[in-house]
Amino acid sequence: MIAAAAAALVAVPVAAQSPSLGDAIAAGAVGERFDGYLGIAAAVTPTVRSQVAGINIQRRTLFSNLAASKRVSPGDIAITAGCQLLARTGVGHAYMLSDGKWRRRGAGEAPPQPDYCR
Repeated sequence: MIAAAAAALVAVPVAAQSPSLGDAIAAGAVGERFDGYLGIAAAVTPTVRSQVAGINIQRRTLFSNLAASKRVSPGDIAITAGCQLLARTGVGHAYMLSDGKWRRRGAGEAPPQPDYCR
């Protein structure tokens, strides 16, 4: 139920929203976090920082609205969305797990899938 609701979030890749944001993602400077939000993993321009903040505001609103309609916490929706987004991490892209450390997906590595996502 929550997974299907959070699927709306992953329908459009974030990188498609802006060339500068797409470049930052490809460079590993911006990546997905375990909690369903984008994060900044390295130095970025003020424009990219603003775009990340705007996307996170949209996600927070979506998580809150879905949570209210499903009668669960926004955190449950965010973590479920985070699992789906981590599963789509591309080679060379940055991601953060719940330990707070940034990593980059290497060639030949499977996308990250924390235990709580299974």
